[in-house]
Amino acid sequence: MPESPESSTPASPAGPGRSRVAGTLGRLRPAGLGAPPSGERLARLRSSPQFRDGAFRNDGPVRLGGIGQIPGMLRELARRDLRRRRSPASQPPLARPAWLDSDAPPASGLRLTWLGHASVLAEIDGHRVLFDPVFGERCSPFSFAGPRRLHPLPAEPAELGEIDVVVISHDHYDHLDMPSIRALGAGRAVFAVPLGVGAHLEHWGVPAARIVELDWHESATVGGLILTAEPGQHFCGRGLLDRWRTLWASWVVAGPEHRIYHSGDTGYFPGFAKTGAAHGPFDATMIQIGAYSERFWPDIHMTPEQGVRAHLDLAADGPPGLLLPIHWGTFNLGPHPWDEPIELTLAAAERAGVPVATPRPGGSFEPAAPPTSDPWWRAVARPAPAARASRPSAGARPAEG
Repeated sequence: MPESPESSTPASPAGPGRSRVAGTLGRLRPAGLGAPPSGERLARLRSSPQFRDGAFRNDGPVRLGGIGQIPGMLRELARRDLRRRRSPASQPPLARPAWLDSDAPPASGLRLTWLGHASVLAEIDGHRVLFDPVFGERCSPFSFAGPRRLHPLPAEPAELGEIDVVVISHDHYDHLDMPSIRALGAGRAVFAVPLGVGAHLEHWGVPAARIVELDWHESATVGGLILTAEPGQHFCGRGLLDRWRTLWASWVVAGPEHRIYHSGDTGYFPGFAKTGAAHGPFDATMIQIGAYSERFWPDIHMTPEQGVRAHLDLAADGPPGLLLPIHWGTFNLGPHPWDEPIELTLAAAERAGVPVATPRPGGSFEPAAPPTSDPWWRAVARPAPAARASRPSAGARPAEG
């Protein structure tokens, strides 16, 4: 069944006793949960066309997997044959980002460095843009629980150098990481986020003057770049009671010479073609291909085949640019084998004639001259179990030839 946003009910008047309880609960609340939008921020998001009947909504209903599906999900995740294949057999190999060895700008004016999962550092037309930085060991509000990183960081936050813009797609833990935001907040970067997400950043110490919050189809200029929040098909929330209270978005970053697109998390929907018509074509797209489940959450994460289709939609009837698959390889977040997303992406891209970059975590490349494909994951992926030969049951007669 499609999952509906939670209804919004007015808060009861707070008396002295209620205020003391709220204050105590606030002190016990883990900092990693962030903070809810309030004041002018809350008033602004409530005026958004995407905020209807007390919650942010997608253009159509989405299936997230309700409480009734939890037993089935647990059984799927507990299957021994599938459980082993959801992680690599050994640590994935890393690459050294190009900017650690040279201060020279990219020859073409555009270079991308995949830092793992959905984190990408884009050097575009003289600016440095960091998408969805997650440098913590776990994507969780707790240091002792939650999905754990499958490979080390290819670069420490202190090694990133000056960042001009940090772009956040939504507030889920594998895209918005408190330790990473606190580390980056000490610099001079502007933070571009969807509506409401700025409340988390302010709670973690980022000055309000350096936060730009955008609704879908709104743009902001930072330096020589135009950043535009575009639709996605997903949801939000960092706790059990705050779903649908902040917005999610995909992002277009356009410089004087180059254009790139980051999907964030999203299901496949007609919005890709509309974004491509309005802002494409793109030199490169960064597209989510992992953590999908056609059985349990088919509308909020794309399959690899849908990711390739989205890339083609974004080309706006022009030649497709380069596809960088993201949202795979770093955390175990879906029921599929660890290497399945990239293998299916390559197969679909070959059929569609789409060029794909497959860097190791930390690998840098220029879309104008992408490196030869390196199937590095095959050396550490667990093989599928061999099919068992069928045998006649006891007492069965052999077939006559």
